[in-house]
Amino acid sequence: MRRTRIKICGVCRAEHALCAAAHGADAIGLVFHKPSPRSVSAESARDILRVLPPFVTPVALFVDASAEKILDTAQILGLRTVQLHGEEPPELIAALKGLTVLKAVRVEKSDFANRLAGWRRAIEVHKLSNLAALLLETANTPVAGGAGIPNDWQTVKKAQSAGLFDGLPPLIAAGGLTPGTVAEVVRALRPYAVDVSSGVEEGRRQKSKVKIEAFVAAVREADGGEGTEARRHGGTE
Repeated sequence: MRRTRIKICGVCRAEHALCAAAHGADAIGLVFHKPSPRSVSAESARDILRVLPPFVTPVALFVDASAEKILDTAQILGLRTVQLHGEEPPELIAALKGLTVLKAVRVEKSDFANRLAGWRRAIEVHKLSNLAALLLETANTPVAGGAGIPNDWQTVKKAQSAGLFDGLPPLIAAGGLTPGTVAEVVRALRPYAVDVSSGVEEGRRQKSKVKIEAFVAAVREADGGEGTEARRHGGTE
């Protein structure tokens, strides 16, 4: 049976990290972007990291930050994985050697194919061996991450069918996912992972134990429904 990885993003409190881990999340996201309503300080991040169990990966999210800021934050907190959620160029990823990088790509129908082709070229030209995944995010959101606006999954599916993800890292599906919608997305796209923030909240900066549990259960149910279907590009078997 395949296993879709799960990241709970926008974690602001230690108890929420523990809740995500207890219900089977593979990773949590810590937002280091002050304009975000879910941003955390280095001090708050330390409190969260202190209680995080082994084998649950903390991911530091940045938006158009400098390589110096990202590297300094990662070193201070002992983080190894970062998520770049702005318009960061390939050169920035190349400057983050030693860190595992997840890069957000907006699913804008008019230029999505060109964006994917651009990243394929960048990986080859800049030798981006540390670029581990592309996170597909909703286009034109007012705030980077956690806007709760559903993504254009039809455009993503068409891109998969056309082979536009060939030569690219695995995909992470994000954008408006909820316990009620994630199973359909997992079945349709078979992504490597799914990423959720507002979809498991009961209020801003307040994760819901019930929704996290329901979200994880929905993903696992969708995983079990695949059987032995062959691996599709961008997903896992």
